[in-house]
Amino acid sequence: QALGGDGSEAMNDRMERWRDDMNQVKKVGKQAVLRGGKHVNELMELLKSLDGNVVGPYLCGDAVTVADCSAFPFLWRLDSEFGPLTKDNGCGNIRAWLDTCGETETFKKTIQSAWWWWW
Repeated sequence: QALGGDGSEAMNDRMERWRDDMNQVKKVGKQAVLRGGKHVNELMELLKSLDGNVVGPYLCGDAVTVADCSAFPFLWRLDSEFGPLTKDNGCGNIRAWLDTCGETETFKKTIQSAWWWWW
């Protein structure tokens, strides 16, 4: 079940929720980047509210899903730009997830040392 977790309805619901969540993060993150950081507090509050949605060790559970693949590059970049995201700022689960993904060869290949924002 390539990148679909266990294929259960619960897993599909978690992946769909992360898709919706990342659409929110994209909107607020774009405002934070393009407006010179004016929306960083709003972005951090949104990330804190999403932190509890991380099932662990990956976003939706024990296996990598499409949710991880689509969210990692964007959340890694936000962590680099506005972070670090940590337990102290309410993002401990996201931090643990970023670290888990960052230690995985497949995800390491997506990390860029120089980049531009894609909107």
